[in-house]
Amino acid sequence: MRLTRLSWIVFAMSIAMQAHAGHEVGDYRGLPDDLAAAATAYDLAQFHSDRGELERLLADDYTLAGSNGKNQTKAEFIDDSTAPGSKTTYVAITQQVRKVWPDGAVLGGMFDARGMDRGKAYTLKGRFVDVWAKRDGRWQVIFTQAHRVP
Repeated sequence: MRLTRLSWIVFAMSIAMQAHAGHEVGDYRGLPDDLAAAATAYDLAQFHSDRGELERLLADDYTLAGSNGKNQTKAEFIDDSTAPGSKTTYVAITQQVRKVWPDGAVLGGMFDARGMDRGKAYTLKGRFVDVWAKRDGRWQVIFTQAHRVP
């Protein structure tokens, strides 16, 4: 499993609950309505490999810091997230973290995931943190830290 797939999984399901015919999306109750809507849209965009929505919801200066010590840009992340033969089929989030201030937020937690990465089955456990910023009236992810755990 490549680190880039790990980061895609992490983004796809920031804080999970059962919904949408077996798909999982975040449980964003208690967050500001506009942030909850953006986070839900982001979960679904990743789950469905929706390039257009990912373009909209990731800031142009987005950075992914992964377990391998390398960073990815927005374009690199989206290319990996929408690669043929890649599909997340299950994600569960525990130990969630939610910190919000007027123009920023941190959403994160532990995850357990499985699916296909370029046609190869995977299972993965890890921890992630997504940093959101409200710029020009809209929420976007500006940074993600993701790493595997035993």
